[in-house]
Amino acid sequence: MKSSMRCGILLLFLSYITLNAGAAIRLPAIITDSMVLQQRSEAPVWGWASPGEAVSVEGSWAKGSPVSTKADEQGKWMVKLKTPAAGGPYTLTIRGEQTLVLHDIMIGEVWVCSGQSNMEMPVSGWKGAPLLNSEQEIAAANYPNIRLFTVKKAIATDPQEDCSGSWSACSPQTVAGFSAAAYFFGRQLYQKLHVPIGLIHTSWGGTVAEAWTSSDALRTLGDFNAALDQQDSLRKMSAAAPKDPNHPSLLYNGMIAPIVPFGIKGAIWYQGESNVGRAAQYEKLFPTMITDWRNRWKEGNFPFYFVQIAPYKYGGDGIKSAALRDAQRKSLGVPNTGMVVTLDIATPDNIHPANKEEVGRRLALWALARTYGQKGIVYSGPLYKKLQVKGNRAILSFDYAKDGLNTKGGPLSGFELAGADGNFVPAEAAVKGNKVVVRAATVSHPTAVRYDWTDTSTAHLFNKAGLPASSFTAAL
Repeated sequence: MKSSMRCGILLLFLSYITLNAGAAIRLPAIITDSMVLQQRSEAPVWGWASPGEAVSVEGSWAKGSPVSTKADEQGKWMVKLKTPAAGGPYTLTIRGEQTLVLHDIMIGEVWVCSGQSNMEMPVSGWKGAPLLNSEQEIAAANYPNIRLFTVKKAIATDPQEDCSGSWSACSPQTVAGFSAAAYFFGRQLYQKLHVPIGLIHTSWGGTVAEAWTSSDALRTLGDFNAALDQQDSLRKMSAAAPKDPNHPSLLYNGMIAPIVPFGIKGAIWYQGESNVGRAAQYEKLFPTMITDWRNRWKEGNFPFYFVQIAPYKYGGDGIKSAALRDAQRKSLGVPNTGMVVTLDIATPDNIHPANKEEVGRRLALWALARTYGQKGIVYSGPLYKKLQVKGNRAILSFDYAKDGLNTKGGPLSGFELAGADGNFVPAEAAVKGNKVVVRAATVSHPTAVRYDWTDTSTAHLFNKAGLPASSFTAAL
């Protein structure tokens, strides 16, 4: 064969490789083998191909019914697949100029699990922060139909299209480093619903809520505009992003945006410790973040269940975390939200309570009752409803207490009263059916009452289901 002919054949071969390399279909990390797709939904499946390339996607549960589209000018494409009732395993076939086949796909219930270190804390625990019954829980974690995905930590000044991570079946090997609160929540759902469960864990210890909120949403508040303007300047100069994950919107960009719009049922959230001292701001910020995520996912007001921060010695005036807990309580005004109270399962000397199994169980109570409609479940502790004053007595009514109230750990304590001068003093309190009556010898005309209003307060008031009341403050 002549040299010129060999060169011509080689050039044709290289051109073929180049053309096909450009046409290769690429999928985000969240869409891969072993994932869980939300049942009975139109589950988004997306990726990248050559601009204008025809792409079809077909699940083996709907053989012969592919969904087709074309990649846009940037090469991005997306389809929505109708998913059946829970089941699997299935395959997912993506055809373009090349074909990809994903295996071991389950159809079930998918939840995003996010927050700071109390969500990040793994089933193996940490040095100085052990998890209750860690070794036994890891050894028993054989649940191949619970699937786990952890988003690798990342910060970015712009919303990212992809992240690092992979799906894996729950086993003693995979669960040890996975979020304990998320795992126990998912395990409870699996044991009660008997369907595959997908848990997408995306958290970063020591981080603030504004870092998990998009810049567009934050600008509606006004509090973070200076920091956002600085980030805009860095972006225009192509400078490196700030390395501190607590800058506004950086974690949303790096760890939430890449998993949107993966089909989910709802979200659980465990955060707030790093916003202690800014309760008034959090009262606006947290609902803004919830609404922001819902707007981004375009799944309507999906369930958003969160954990109230636990007692801990924060220092300072000794009451800042109580105010933050109350801001969390007030966030229940956002539709389709629910809150877990942890005043009874914490250690004030450790900011990471060891009993994450109970945290997960209480989160699951909200989901099982409110999201999945299971009957006969009491899913919340008593929540302050109304204050009445009769003479020198403050009479408190509560939601989630129709069967009555209980006390634990001795006489009912933690209540304070204030009169016209606004000074709170310790008060006596007693349960009367489903109400609490509060009085103090030095307050003849009460105008305000508060409960468990210190950093290290512990629970004394419960409903008959054994769930604790939240901190609160109330005034006439």
